[in-house]
Amino acid sequence: MTAPHLIAPPALVRRVAAQDTAQIQALDSAHYLHPFTDHGDLATRGARVITRADNIYVWDSEGDKLLDAMSGLWCVNAGYGRKELADAAYQQMMTLPFYNSFFQTTNLPAVQLATRLAALAPVVDGRSFQHVFFSSSGSESNDTNVRMVRRYWDLLGQPQRKVIISRENAYHGSTMAGASLGGMSGMHAQGDLPIPGITHIGQPYFLEGARPGETADEFGVRAAGWLEEKILAVGPDKVAAFIAEPVQGAGGVIIPPATYWPEIQRIVDRYGILLISDEVICAFGRLGHWFAYEKFGYRPDLVTFAKGVTSGYIPLGGVMVGDRVAKVLIEKGGEFNHGYTYSGHPVACAVALANLDVMEREQLPQRVRSDTGPYLAQRFNALATHPLVGSAETCGFVAGLLLVKNPATHERFAPGLGVGMLCRGHCFRNGLIMRAVGDRMIIAPPLVMTRDQVDEMVDLIQRCLDLTLQDVRQNGWMA
Repeated sequence: MTAPHLIAPPALVRRVAAQDTAQIQALDSAHYLHPFTDHGDLATRGARVITRADNIYVWDSEGDKLLDAMSGLWCVNAGYGRKELADAAYQQMMTLPFYNSFFQTTNLPAVQLATRLAALAPVVDGRSFQHVFFSSSGSESNDTNVRMVRRYWDLLGQPQRKVIISRENAYHGSTMAGASLGGMSGMHAQGDLPIPGITHIGQPYFLEGARPGETADEFGVRAAGWLEEKILAVGPDKVAAFIAEPVQGAGGVIIPPATYWPEIQRIVDRYGILLISDEVICAFGRLGHWFAYEKFGYRPDLVTFAKGVTSGYIPLGGVMVGDRVAKVLIEKGGEFNHGYTYSGHPVACAVALANLDVMEREQLPQRVRSDTGPYLAQRFNALATHPLVGSAETCGFVAGLLLVKNPATHERFAPGLGVGMLCRGHCFRNGLIMRAVGDRMIIAPPLVMTRDQVDEMVDLIQRCLDLTLQDVRQNGWMA
């Protein structure tokens, strides 16, 4: 299936000449500070200039076509070129391009979207979500979670409950609170992070954390037990919440064992702490469900969302606020001194509504759950037999494989060799966008991908693995 073009067919899109690319790169280097970038290194290489996109493909200024196996940045769930999303933005801009939600005002798209999201959020064991707080990103949403969680406990007369527990190698954004909640040491090393009141436990990564002879199910229970150990170490009366991604994304697509989330639920219930499900990547069909907590069967109090809610066409994020928290904030809280200029932005909400229409009409979450997701698993998991691959695993429409020196023993390459980045370079040169997290190669394709396109993508991955293996052997890094 090919989506309609967003603005103009390819014949009307000017192909930037090769000599223009250098000019754009020079201006980029001179003026544009990119996120998560070594700008000295970028200046020597020059940024790849992406000029247009359609369906699951993007084109650069040299005219090269690439299959975007990362959905932009985990977000273009409905694929590129959806004219109905552009039309929704245009119509709303011509009607009400902006108005704030402060001072007891509202707007129709924000009300409609909040109502729609409340209806989509599954009820698990009687716990429902009837309220939404809007932001512009996942980072802002997780900052909101910190404010909301601490306000909740203040209103219940337990102001000492301020500590939020997260996981190592987690990603929860790059604002001060978001980066603190995240468990990435490179981020913490810049800016004296984490901020006070945030602490971390180990991640549920079986290949790294399992003991000899331990099964995945046994490891899942033990890894969840690290939360209980941390609660007891901090003091149960001081812990406010636990935050986690259903599947860790930026950390390398870390999929927890099946036993992990049920044990986490038991622990948070035992100590009465709030559970935050950060679904910025995992919601809106990515794992085959509208919200990922339904897939794993746990009962969060707050759910962070962004990215896929608009398929990345315009910035929008938010927090689904469960009844337990919302009731206290509304009935006991008075004024909540928190918010953003663009909370409930009418254009962003209008695009989100159009995006949800597309996803419902084309049944994208259901397709991932029952058709293309299982097919991706079948094709992707077969890559585990490649002599460079130690493991390959999927969950819905996220997947990751580990490049190793010895698949039989899972012996790793020396970190300084940069085998993952070597593989990533082959991907770009061969028309594939695949991300490297250390030596883990990860994908999160657009949900509109067909079975034929899954085959195309996996064939490209196979070719790039073969080229990487050739380089690794020529360099003497493995037999």
